[in-house]
Amino acid sequence: MDFIKTIRNNAKMKSRTIVLPEGTDLRTLRAASILSKENIAKIILLGSTEEIMDLASKNDTDLTGVELIDPQLSPKLREYSNELFEIRKHKGLTQEQAQELVKDPLYFGTMMVKIGDADGMVAGVKNTTGDVLRPALQIIRTEKGISSVSGIYIMILPDKDFGENGIMMFADCAVNPNPTAEQLAEIAFLTDKTSRCLLHFETKIALLSFSTKGSAKHELVDKVIKATKIAREKYPHLCVDGELQADAALIPAIGKFKAPNSKVAGHANILIFPDLQSGNIGYKLVERLGKAKVIGPILQGMDKPINDLSRGSSVEDIVNTVAVTALQCDKHLLH
Repeated sequence: MDFIKTIRNNAKMKSRTIVLPEGTDLRTLRAASILSKENIAKIILLGSTEEIMDLASKNDTDLTGVELIDPQLSPKLREYSNELFEIRKHKGLTQEQAQELVKDPLYFGTMMVKIGDADGMVAGVKNTTGDVLRPALQIIRTEKGISSVSGIYIMILPDKDFGENGIMMFADCAVNPNPTAEQLAEIAFLTDKTSRCLLHFETKIALLSFSTKGSAKHELVDKVIKATKIAREKYPHLCVDGELQADAALIPAIGKFKAPNSKVAGHANILIFPDLQSGNIGYKLVERLGKAKVIGPILQGMDKPINDLSRGSSVEDIVNTVAVTALQCDKHLLH
C-alpha cells in the first residue's frame, strides 16, 4: 500500500470532523464529496447553502453526508462572537466587531475548532496564507511552550534510496522568512513530532547550510551551528546534526567523507532549511525536477490543527491535507 493510501486509511479510523470554510469553491466541493464517500473525515462546508447546493448541482457533485452551514444565519453566531470578544477584548476588539468577524467563514471555522464543534480546519484555495493564519493565530494560538508556527512538506520521491523509502520532510518551507537559531531548533523539534505522528519512522534531522562542519565561515553558517547546539541541548532525544550541505545530508558516501562521525550525514530523512527562500525553492525544485509528489504545507505548532492550502491546490491535494489534519488531531501524539 502506498503512503497516501496509508494516510487516508489511518484518517478513516479517527472519524474526525474537519471544517472547510471555502464551501463555494468547486475544488473544495469535489474534495468534500470524496472525503464523505470514502469516510476519510466528517466534513462541514461553510458558505451560502443555496450557492453551495447550486454549484454542486451544476457540476454533478454529490454532497451526501456533508454538513452545510451558512455562517451568516447560524444560531451559533452569538456564542462564537461572545467567545471571540473574550479572547480579543484585551487587544481592543469590541463586541460589535466580534459579531461581524464571526460571519467571515475563516473566523467562523476557526471558532468551530476553538469551541470543539470541529476537530480541525483546512482552507487556502481562495484565501492567502495570511488570511488563513490571522484568525488561527488570534484564536487558536500556538502550543504551550512553542514560539511560532512553521510549515512542512511531505516529499514522496520516486527514488526510494532517499529518506525513509523515498519519503522525506522539508521544513520550514511555508511560514518563517528568516528564522532565528532558536526557531530553527524549535522547527526541528516540531518536525520530529509531526513525522512520528504521521509517518511512524525514526527521524534523522539535518540542519542545512552551504557549509559542512566548518568548510565555510559566515554569519549564516554560524546561525545553523548555533541552532544545532540549541536543538541538542534543549531536545536531547533528537537525532540531529548540522551544519550540513544538502549532498552531505543525503548521499552516504559524501556524508561519510565530509562528516565521518555523524549519525545523520548521508541518511537524513528530515531537512531543516536555514530560511524560507531556500526552503521554498528547494521543495519546488524537488517537486518539479525530481518528480516528487508533495503533501503540504502542513502547519505545526498550533494548539489545534489548522492547515493552509496553496491557491493552486488540486482536489487530491485538498483530500490529502484533510486526511493529514485528521491525524494531527491526536493531541497525545503531538505533545
